[in-house]
Amino acid sequence: MQYRTLGRTGVQVSTLALGAMNFGAIGRTTQDEATAIVDAALEGGINLVDTADMYSAGESEKMVGKAIAGRREDIVLATKATMPMGDDRNHQGASRRWLVTELDNSLRRLGVDHVDLYQIHRWDPKTSDEETLSALTDLQRAGKIRYFGSSTFPAYRVVQAQWAAREHRLSRYVTEQPSYSILQRGIETHVLPVTEEYGLGVLAWSPLASGWLSGAVREGREITTNRSKVRPQRFDLAVPANRTRLEAVERLAKVADEAGLTLIQLALGFVTAHPAVTSAIIGPRTSEHLESQLAAADTVLPSDVLDAIDEIVAPGVDLAPDEKMDTPPSLLDPALRRR
Repeated sequence: MQYRTLGRTGVQVSTLALGAMNFGAIGRTTQDEATAIVDAALEGGINLVDTADMYSAGESEKMVGKAIAGRREDIVLATKATMPMGDDRNHQGASRRWLVTELDNSLRRLGVDHVDLYQIHRWDPKTSDEETLSALTDLQRAGKIRYFGSSTFPAYRVVQAQWAAREHRLSRYVTEQPSYSILQRGIETHVLPVTEEYGLGVLAWSPLASGWLSGAVREGREITTNRSKVRPQRFDLAVPANRTRLEAVERLAKVADEAGLTLIQLALGFVTAHPAVTSAIIGPRTSEHLESQLAAADTVLPSDVLDAIDEIVAPGVDLAPDEKMDTPPSLLDPALRRR
Protein backbone atom coordinates (compact mmCIF):
# COMPACT_ATOMS: atom_id res chain seq x y z
CA MET A 1 0.00 0.00 0.00
CA GLN A 2 1.17 3.51 -0.78
CA TYR A 3 0.51 6.53 1.43
CA ARG A 4 0.12 10.22 0.66
CA THR A 5 -0.35 13.40 2.64
CA LEU A 6 -3.99 14.49 2.92
CA GLY A 7 -3.77 17.94 1.38
CA ARG A 8 -1.58 20.10 3.60
CA THR A 9 -2.74 18.55 6.88
CA GLY A 10 0.33 16.37 7.41
CA VAL A 11 -1.94 13.35 7.92
CA GLN A 12 -0.81 10.27 5.99
CA VAL A 13 -3.55 8.24 4.32
CA SER A 14 -3.58 5.16 2.11
CA THR A 15 -4.03 5.64 -1.64
CA LEU A 16 -7.00 3.27 -1.43
CA ALA A 17 -9.67 4.30 1.07
CA LEU A 18 -12.52 2.10 2.30
CA GLY A 19 -15.93 3.51 1.47
CA ALA A 20 -18.81 2.16 3.55
CA MET A 21 -21.80 3.10 1.40
CA ASN A 22 -22.63 -0.56 0.82
CA PHE A 23 -22.75 -1.38 4.52
CA GLY A 24 -26.35 -2.03 5.51
CA ALA A 25 -29.50 -1.93 3.40
CA ILE A 26 -27.97 -0.35 0.29
CA GLY A 27 -25.58 -3.23 -0.31
CA ARG A 28 -27.43 -5.79 1.82
CA THR A 29 -24.21 -6.22 3.83
CA THR A 30 -24.58 -7.61 7.36
CA GLN A 31 -22.60 -6.51 10.40
CA ASP A 32 -20.45 -9.63 10.31
CA GLU A 33 -19.69 -9.05 6.63
CA ALA A 34 -18.93 -5.38 7.22
CA THR A 35 -16.59 -6.20 10.09
CA ALA A 36 -14.79 -8.80 7.96
CA ILE A 37 -14.34 -6.22 5.20
CA VAL A 38 -12.95 -3.64 7.64
CA ASP A 39 -10.63 -6.25 9.16
CA ALA A 40 -9.24 -7.23 5.76
CA ALA A 41 -8.94 -3.60 4.63
CA LEU A 42 -6.90 -2.62 7.67
CA GLU A 43 -4.75 -5.72 7.31
CA GLY A 44 -4.18 -4.74 3.68
CA GLY A 45 -2.86 -1.34 4.71
CA ILE A 46 -5.93 0.86 4.30
CA ASN A 47 -6.15 3.43 7.10
CA LEU A 48 -8.89 5.78 5.81
CA VAL A 49 -12.54 4.77 6.27
CA ASP A 50 -15.26 6.97 4.72
CA THR A 51 -18.97 6.83 5.44
CA ALA A 52 -21.94 9.23 5.63
CA ASP A 53 -25.00 9.80 7.77
CA MET A 54 -27.43 9.07 4.93
CA TYR A 55 -25.95 5.72 3.90
CA SER A 56 -28.78 3.33 4.71
CA ALA A 57 -30.26 6.03 6.98
CA GLY A 58 -27.44 5.86 9.52
CA GLU A 59 -26.98 2.09 9.44
CA SER A 60 -23.59 2.35 7.74
CA GLU A 61 -22.22 4.59 10.48
CA LYS A 62 -23.43 2.15 13.13
CA MET A 63 -21.77 -0.77 11.35
CA VAL A 64 -18.52 1.14 10.90
CA GLY A 65 -18.55 2.08 14.58
CA LYS A 66 -18.91 -1.54 15.66
CA ALA A 67 -16.29 -2.70 13.16
CA ILE A 68 -13.62 -0.25 14.34
CA ALA A 69 -14.31 -0.56 18.07
CA GLY A 70 -11.06 -0.91 19.99
CA ARG A 71 -8.82 0.40 17.22
CA ARG A 72 -10.08 3.91 16.63
CA GLU A 73 -6.64 5.49 16.85
CA ASP A 74 -5.37 3.41 13.92
CA ILE A 75 -7.98 4.84 11.56
CA VAL A 76 -8.51 8.15 9.81
CA LEU A 77 -12.30 8.29 10.13
CA ALA A 78 -14.42 10.37 7.76
CA THR A 79 -18.15 10.94 7.51
CA LYS A 80 -20.50 13.36 5.78
CA ALA A 81 -23.72 15.32 6.27
CA THR A 82 -26.27 17.59 4.47
CA MET A 83 -28.34 15.00 2.60
CA PRO A 84 -31.93 14.52 3.90
CA MET A 85 -32.31 12.44 7.06
CA GLY A 86 -36.04 11.92 7.34
CA ASP A 87 -38.98 14.06 6.29
CA ASP A 88 -38.39 17.15 8.42
CA ARG A 89 -37.37 20.00 6.13
CA ASN A 90 -34.65 21.13 8.54
CA HIS A 91 -33.07 17.68 8.88
CA GLN A 92 -30.82 18.36 5.92
CA GLY A 93 -28.58 21.04 4.49
CA ALA A 94 -25.54 22.89 5.75
CA SER A 95 -27.01 25.25 8.34
CA ARG A 96 -25.41 25.59 11.77
CA ARG A 97 -28.64 24.29 13.30
CA TRP A 98 -28.46 21.02 11.38
CA LEU A 99 -24.71 20.40 11.28
CA VAL A 100 -24.31 20.78 15.05
CA THR A 101 -27.21 18.41 15.66
CA GLU A 102 -26.30 15.86 12.99
CA LEU A 103 -22.64 15.64 13.93
CA ASP A 104 -23.70 14.58 17.43
CA ASN A 105 -25.99 12.00 15.84
CA SER A 106 -23.12 10.69 13.71
CA LEU A 107 -20.75 10.52 16.67
CA ARG A 108 -23.35 8.56 18.62
CA ARG A 109 -23.90 6.11 15.75
CA LEU A 110 -20.17 5.69 15.23
CA GLY A 111 -19.51 5.32 18.96
CA VAL A 112 -16.66 7.86 18.94
CA ASP A 113 -16.01 11.29 20.42
CA HIS A 114 -14.66 12.85 17.22
CA VAL A 115 -14.18 12.25 13.51
CA ASP A 116 -11.01 13.12 11.65
CA LEU A 117 -12.74 14.49 8.56
CA TYR A 118 -16.28 15.89 8.42
CA GLN A 119 -17.51 16.56 4.89
CA ILE A 120 -20.32 18.61 3.40
CA HIS A 121 -21.90 15.94 1.22
CA ARG A 122 -23.29 18.36 -1.35
CA TRP A 123 -23.20 22.13 -1.73
CA ASP A 124 -26.31 23.66 -0.15
CA PRO A 125 -27.37 26.70 -2.23
CA LYS A 126 -29.76 27.83 0.52
CA THR A 127 -26.98 28.33 3.07
CA SER A 128 -24.16 30.87 2.95
CA ASP A 129 -20.55 29.78 3.06
CA GLU A 130 -20.01 31.91 6.17
CA GLU A 131 -22.84 30.11 8.01
CA THR A 132 -21.48 26.66 7.18
CA LEU A 133 -17.79 27.44 7.69
CA SER A 134 -18.37 29.19 11.01
CA ALA A 135 -20.31 26.18 12.32
CA LEU A 136 -17.60 23.78 11.13
CA THR A 137 -14.87 25.97 12.63
CA ASP A 138 -16.64 25.95 16.00
CA LEU A 139 -17.07 22.16 15.86
CA GLN A 140 -13.36 21.88 15.08
CA ARG A 141 -12.45 24.11 18.02
CA ALA A 142 -14.71 22.01 20.24
CA GLY A 143 -12.63 18.94 19.31
CA LYS A 144 -15.49 17.08 17.64
CA ILE A 145 -13.84 17.19 14.22
CA ARG A 146 -10.19 17.49 13.31
CA TYR A 147 -10.64 18.74 9.72
CA PHE A 148 -13.48 19.37 7.33
CA GLY A 149 -13.97 19.08 3.58
CA SER A 150 -16.43 19.31 0.72
CA SER A 151 -17.88 16.67 -1.58
CA THR A 152 -18.90 16.96 -5.23
CA PHE A 153 -18.57 20.76 -5.25
CA PRO A 154 -18.30 22.48 -8.64
CA ALA A 155 -14.94 24.19 -9.09
CA TYR A 156 -16.35 27.69 -8.64
CA ARG A 157 -17.89 26.68 -5.29
CA VAL A 158 -14.54 25.28 -4.12
CA VAL A 159 -12.97 28.66 -4.91
CA GLN A 160 -15.82 30.61 -3.31
CA ALA A 161 -15.54 28.60 -0.08
CA GLN A 162 -11.80 29.20 0.09
CA TRP A 163 -12.38 32.93 -0.39
CA ALA A 164 -15.12 33.00 2.27
CA ALA A 165 -12.87 31.26 4.80
CA ARG A 166 -10.15 33.83 4.25
CA GLU A 167 -12.58 36.78 4.20
CA HIS A 168 -14.24 35.79 7.48
CA ARG A 169 -11.09 34.38 9.12
CA LEU A 170 -12.51 30.90 9.47
CA SER A 171 -10.98 27.45 9.02
CA ARG A 172 -11.18 26.18 5.47
CA TYR A 173 -12.05 23.02 3.64
CA VAL A 174 -8.92 20.88 3.35
CA THR A 175 -10.34 18.18 1.07
CA GLU A 176 -12.72 17.71 -1.84
CA GLN A 177 -14.43 14.39 -2.65
CA PRO A 178 -15.42 14.29 -6.34
CA SER A 179 -16.57 11.49 -8.63
CA TYR A 180 -13.65 10.44 -10.85
CA SER A 181 -12.94 7.47 -13.10
CA ILE A 182 -11.69 6.67 -16.58
CA LEU A 183 -15.27 7.06 -17.80
CA GLN A 184 -15.91 10.32 -15.93
CA ARG A 185 -12.95 12.64 -16.46
CA GLY A 186 -14.72 15.99 -16.46
CA ILE A 187 -13.17 17.14 -13.18
CA GLU A 188 -9.77 17.21 -14.89
CA THR A 189 -10.93 20.37 -16.66
CA HIS A 190 -11.76 22.57 -13.66
CA VAL A 191 -12.00 20.84 -10.29
CA LEU A 192 -8.60 19.15 -10.09
CA PRO A 193 -6.65 22.25 -11.17
CA VAL A 194 -8.46 24.19 -8.43
CA THR A 195 -7.76 21.60 -5.75
CA GLU A 196 -4.10 21.64 -6.71
CA GLU A 197 -4.06 25.45 -6.57
CA TYR A 198 -5.45 25.45 -3.02
CA GLY A 199 -3.59 22.39 -1.79
CA LEU A 200 -6.69 20.32 -1.12
CA GLY A 201 -6.60 16.59 -0.63
CA VAL A 202 -8.76 14.74 -3.16
CA LEU A 203 -10.69 11.60 -2.24
CA ALA A 204 -12.10 10.23 -5.49
CA TRP A 205 -15.39 8.34 -5.24
CA SER A 206 -16.73 5.81 -7.76
CA PRO A 207 -13.32 5.06 -9.34
CA LEU A 208 -14.89 1.89 -10.75
CA ALA A 209 -17.80 3.89 -12.23
CA SER A 210 -20.52 2.08 -10.26
CA GLY A 211 -19.31 -1.29 -11.53
CA TRP A 212 -18.72 -0.40 -15.19
CA LEU A 213 -14.98 -0.81 -14.62
CA SER A 214 -15.12 -3.79 -12.27
CA GLY A 215 -15.77 -6.39 -14.97
CA ALA A 216 -19.44 -6.59 -14.00
CA VAL A 217 -20.57 -4.99 -17.27
CA ARG A 218 -19.20 -6.70 -20.39
CA GLU A 219 -20.44 -7.34 -23.88
CA GLY A 220 -22.62 -10.46 -24.16
CA ARG A 221 -22.65 -11.14 -20.42
CA GLU A 222 -25.24 -10.71 -17.69
CA ILE A 223 -24.75 -7.46 -15.76
CA THR A 224 -23.83 -8.41 -12.20
CA THR A 225 -23.22 -5.12 -10.42
CA ASN A 226 -25.65 -4.43 -7.57
CA ARG A 227 -26.01 -0.82 -8.78
CA SER A 228 -27.92 -2.05 -11.82
CA LYS A 229 -30.74 -3.06 -9.48
CA VAL A 230 -30.77 0.34 -7.78
CA ARG A 231 -30.57 2.47 -10.94
CA PRO A 232 -31.33 0.19 -13.90
CA GLN A 233 -31.54 3.06 -16.40
CA ARG A 234 -27.82 3.67 -15.99
CA PHE A 235 -27.11 0.16 -17.26
CA ASP A 236 -29.74 -0.10 -19.98
CA LEU A 237 -27.70 -0.99 -23.04
CA ALA A 238 -30.46 0.30 -25.31
CA VAL A 239 -29.44 3.81 -24.22
CA PRO A 240 -26.83 5.23 -26.65
CA ALA A 241 -24.67 6.71 -23.87
CA ASN A 242 -24.49 3.32 -22.19
CA ARG A 243 -23.50 1.64 -25.45
CA THR A 244 -20.70 4.20 -25.75
CA ARG A 245 -19.55 3.31 -22.24
CA LEU A 246 -19.64 -0.39 -22.99
CA GLU A 247 -17.57 0.08 -26.13
CA ALA A 248 -15.00 2.01 -24.08
CA VAL A 249 -14.97 -0.71 -21.42
CA GLU A 250 -14.27 -3.41 -24.01
CA ARG A 251 -11.34 -1.41 -25.39
CA LEU A 252 -10.04 -0.72 -21.88
CA ALA A 253 -10.24 -4.42 -21.02
CA LYS A 254 -7.90 -5.12 -23.95
CA VAL A 255 -5.46 -2.48 -22.71
CA ALA A 256 -5.52 -4.04 -19.24
CA ASP A 257 -4.99 -7.54 -20.63
CA GLU A 258 -2.04 -6.44 -22.75
CA ALA A 259 -0.49 -4.76 -19.70
CA GLY A 260 -0.95 -7.89 -17.56
CA LEU A 261 -3.50 -6.19 -15.33
CA THR A 262 -7.09 -6.73 -14.34
CA LEU A 263 -9.62 -4.11 -15.40
CA ILE A 264 -9.94 -3.14 -11.73
CA GLN A 265 -6.20 -2.58 -11.43
CA LEU A 266 -6.26 -0.46 -14.57
CA ALA A 267 -9.17 1.63 -13.30
CA LEU A 268 -7.81 2.24 -9.81
CA GLY A 269 -4.27 2.75 -11.06
CA PHE A 270 -5.54 5.41 -13.44
CA VAL A 271 -7.27 7.39 -10.67
CA THR A 272 -4.34 7.29 -8.26
CA ALA A 273 -1.93 8.24 -11.07
CA HIS A 274 -3.27 11.78 -11.21
CA PRO A 275 -1.00 14.05 -9.11
CA ALA A 276 -4.01 15.86 -7.63
CA VAL A 277 -5.59 12.67 -6.24
CA THR A 278 -4.81 11.57 -2.69
CA SER A 279 -6.93 8.42 -2.45
CA ALA A 280 -9.40 6.40 -4.50
CA ILE A 281 -12.42 5.35 -2.43
CA ILE A 282 -13.38 1.73 -3.04
CA GLY A 283 -16.79 0.51 -1.91
CA PRO A 284 -16.71 -3.29 -1.72
CA ARG A 285 -19.95 -5.08 -0.95
CA THR A 286 -18.23 -8.40 -0.19
CA SER A 287 -14.84 -9.62 0.98
CA GLU A 288 -14.26 -10.99 -2.52
CA HIS A 289 -14.81 -7.52 -3.97
CA LEU A 290 -12.32 -6.08 -1.50
CA GLU A 291 -9.69 -8.69 -2.35
CA SER A 292 -9.89 -7.89 -6.06
CA GLN A 293 -9.61 -4.16 -5.34
CA LEU A 294 -6.73 -4.46 -2.86
CA ALA A 295 -4.78 -6.10 -5.69
CA ALA A 296 -4.47 -2.58 -7.13
CA ALA A 297 -2.87 -1.15 -3.98
CA ASP A 298 0.59 -0.88 -5.55
CA THR A 299 -0.40 -0.56 -9.20
CA VAL A 300 1.56 2.10 -11.04
CA LEU A 301 0.56 2.54 -14.68
CA PRO A 302 3.38 3.26 -17.15
CA SER A 303 3.09 6.16 -19.57
CA ASP A 304 2.22 4.01 -22.56
CA VAL A 305 -0.78 2.53 -20.72
CA LEU A 306 -1.96 5.98 -19.62
CA ASP A 307 -1.58 7.17 -23.22
CA ALA A 308 -3.69 4.23 -24.42
CA ILE A 309 -6.41 5.18 -21.93
CA ASP A 310 -6.35 8.77 -23.21
CA GLU A 311 -6.99 7.48 -26.74
CA ILE A 312 -10.12 5.67 -25.56
CA VAL A 313 -11.51 8.39 -23.25
CA ALA A 314 -9.96 11.79 -23.86
CA PRO A 315 -8.80 13.92 -20.90
CA GLY A 316 -11.59 16.04 -19.43
CA VAL A 317 -14.40 14.03 -21.06
CA ASP A 318 -17.42 12.60 -19.23
CA LEU A 319 -19.00 9.64 -21.01
CA ALA A 320 -22.10 9.99 -18.83
CA PRO A 321 -22.55 13.75 -18.31
CA ASP A 322 -26.17 13.29 -17.20
CA GLU A 323 -24.94 11.43 -14.10
CA LYS A 324 -22.75 14.24 -12.82
CA MET A 325 -23.80 15.53 -9.40
CA ASP A 326 -22.05 18.89 -9.40
CA THR A 327 -24.26 20.61 -11.98
CA PRO A 328 -25.24 24.14 -10.88
CA PRO A 329 -28.88 24.21 -9.66
CA SER A 330 -29.78 26.89 -12.23
CA LEU A 331 -29.16 24.36 -15.01
CA LEU A 332 -31.55 21.87 -13.44
CA ASP A 333 -34.38 24.17 -12.29
CA PRO A 334 -35.78 26.61 -14.88
CA ALA A 335 -37.21 28.79 -12.08
CA LEU A 336 -33.67 29.69 -11.05
CA ARG A 337 -32.72 31.10 -14.45
CA ARG A 338 -35.96 32.84 -15.50
CA ARG A 339 -37.85 35.86 -14.22
